[in-house]
Amino acid sequence: MPTPREARDAGRSAVQGFRRSLAQRAVDALENHDPELLDSLVEVGVVRREWVEEGKGPMSTSAPLEVVERLLERSVERRPSLLSRLGLSTIQVLSTSSEEASDEAGAPARMVVAFTDLEGFTRFTAAQGDEAASQLLADHHRRVGPIVRSRGGRVVKRLGDGLLLTFPEPEAGVLACLELVAAQPDPLRLRAGLHYGDIVTTRDDVIGHVVNVAARVAESAKGGEVLVTVDVREAAADSLPQVTFGRARRRYFKGIDEAVSVCPVSR
Repeated sequence: MPTPREARDAGRSAVQGFRRSLAQRAVDALENHDPELLDSLVEVGVVRREWVEEGKGPMSTSAPLEVVERLLERSVERRPSLLSRLGLSTIQVLSTSSEEASDEAGAPARMVVAFTDLEGFTRFTAAQGDEAASQLLADHHRRVGPIVRSRGGRVVKRLGDGLLLTFPEPEAGVLACLELVAAQPDPLRLRAGLHYGDIVTTRDDVIGHVVNVAARVAESAKGGEVLVTVDVREAAADSLPQVTFGRARRRYFKGIDEAVSVCPVSR
């Protein structure tokens, strides 16, 4: 006869298995009948993309506030007028909550930092004018948000035609940047550089040597190329059999004392 503790453990395991089974059935139903809703749930963090596609890891790791913030960001991207309808008080409450969360998470954390920009954007602006350039950027940013959020990432800053992004896992950063290249706005080509290591995250910025290295790696990439440091490759390669990491080469960048080994990534 099992002990009371063994019985509790068995019961807990059975309940968890039942919950996983129900969740998987819900996902299967959404994939078959409402894939758009499923995409939205993944984008805002209600369920993890890896869990849906591969059944790996927990169903979700996002805190409730993070889900709300992603949902709000997604909604405003699609309907900018929503900001005025929400009112200042709603935005202030969310902002205050984010600041409190960032204060608690102020210690260094290991993350992927990615920089992207659009090769030829300056020439495009000179040739086509500010209005066309602004429209191209707006369309680009609307595509970026869902891709980054669906991989658990964060758009930290928009820097003209460039973006500063963070991801909790190397695999997520690599896959997201490959998807961003695939979604690059014609006729321009997106390039990306990624590095992995400890950074300090604030509400509206990320700080650390890793950020500086990622920026230099992105500057050295060609249009349509994703370049990663060997730190990213070593952390992600075994989990990404569908991705090819090219030969690593040592490079010296301005403002970085040591040589940095980088390699291109492709599908």
